Amino acid sequence: MSTPLHDPISKTTDENSRIEVKNTTCYMCACRCGIRVTLRDGEVRYIQGNPDHPLNKGVICAKGASGIMKQYSPARLTRPLMRKPGSDRGDNEFEEITWDRAFEILEQRLAHIRETDPKQFALITGRDQMQALTGMFSRQFGTPNYSAHGGFCSVNMAAGMIYTIGGSFWEFGGPDLDRSKLFVMIGTAEDHHSNPMKIALSKFKRQGGKFISINPVRTGYSAIADEWIPIKPGTDGALLLALINEIIKQGLYDREFLVKYSNAAELVNMDENSTEHGMFVRFEVPKEEGCFDAQNKLWWDRHLNGPISMHTEGTDPYLLGEFQLDDGTPVKPAFQLLVERVREYTAEWAADITGIPVGTIKRLANEMGITARDEKIELPIAWTDTWGNEHDHLTGNPVAFHAMRGLAAHSNGFQTIRAMSILMSILGTIDRPGGFRHKAPFPRPIPPCAKTPTSWDDVQPNTPLNCMPLGWPAD
Repeated sequence: MSTPLHDPISKTTDENSRIEVKNTTCYMCACRCGIRVTLRDGEVRYIQGNPDHPLNKGVICAKGASGIMKQYSPARLTRPLMRKPGSDRGDNEFEEITWDRAFEILEQRLAHIRETDPKQFALITGRDQMQALTGMFSRQFGTPNYSAHGGFCSVNMAAGMIYTIGGSFWEFGGPDLDRSKLFVMIGTAEDHHSNPMKIALSKFKRQGGKFISINPVRTGYSAIADEWIPIKPGTDGALLLALINEIIKQGLYDREFLVKYSNAAELVNMDENSTEHGMFVRFEVPKEEGCFDAQNKLWWDRHLNGPISMHTEGTDPYLLGEFQLDDGTPVKPAFQLLVERVREYTAEWAADITGIPVGTIKRLANEMGITARDEKIELPIAWTDTWGNEHDHLTGNPVAFHAMRGLAAHSNGFQTIRAMSILMSILGTIDRPGGFRHKAPFPRPIPPCAKTPTSWDDVQPNTPLNCMPLGWPAD
């Protein structure tokens, strides 16, 4: 529900009524709204939103207000329970035992498992904000069988988007609804970024923005959408791939954005006999002190009709086509490979999978592309890009997206999120006004991968793991 009440951010006391009001943070979902908790004689009486908090500005949802039940629910367990002797699993017959007895039983059982076969112990935690501690416990115990709430919720969202564009929704970034003109929400329930999203949506709609919700059911946010597009659960990836295909076919992708801020124009080695097949072509350029920079990649320039170092001033690279380097290596721009990859994902193909009519898919793609291309916004803000070029204004393609667990919590969630990130990229809506905006310290490169067990040989009795039980996938 909150951070410990004995450690408030602020506190006021009325000595006559013995009433205390303490400011803290709601933990009933991942929004982390600011709340004011009123206590009488040290007991929570009710919870309100904190009007001084920048996130929710005093708004609180029913879930947050009911956080009091986390402390005082009559169904709350206060003592360890043990199955009664002679009863079977499912009989629902338990008796209370002391904490000392519970710890004694756990110590005996876990000690035996650790001495014999640590991998027989599996630790699964909920949304308890303690995963650093429980992960360390698993490592010290010696078991690799550790998982946490995120793996069943929205970790696909974070991992997929960070791998693709360097940041993700929620803690890492979000839609710029203050400046957007078209907002597409996919697979988002009402408790996903609840209060801040409701505030932003109300302002967005009053400003004339169009809100499209893609969701199996018309509840929560979908109830106030200008257009609700029902979809079969778990098929969002098919829709996103078809939208990418349609936008490319209709020529509505943002070529300038893709060239400047993505790897779309970078050449990929297509020699199937090469150890570098499928990798970006790199060349070594001598640097100072005798070392070499092997990170340079190539474009195929229109004017030279040949390869050139990417981002060379005055170049105009191809996004489409196939070429051959001087050594005979066949190469293609990355965007050409995307075009070939999504060619089979037609609106007709997606309609059979998602239940969304072909005409709706094509119209949706066209509306996204036309809004991004023809309704650009411009802000008089000076800035300097990563190459040192100074600009006197910012431009934005005002199409914003938001997605959550509906996309992520599937076996195909990671790839679905990557498809959405690619869709945002070809529309040119990343880190621009009216689109997706990162929050510091994002965007950032893929973090160094924590090593995870590679075989059962890493698991030994009475021995801590020589690595972390969980980590970023390295392949």
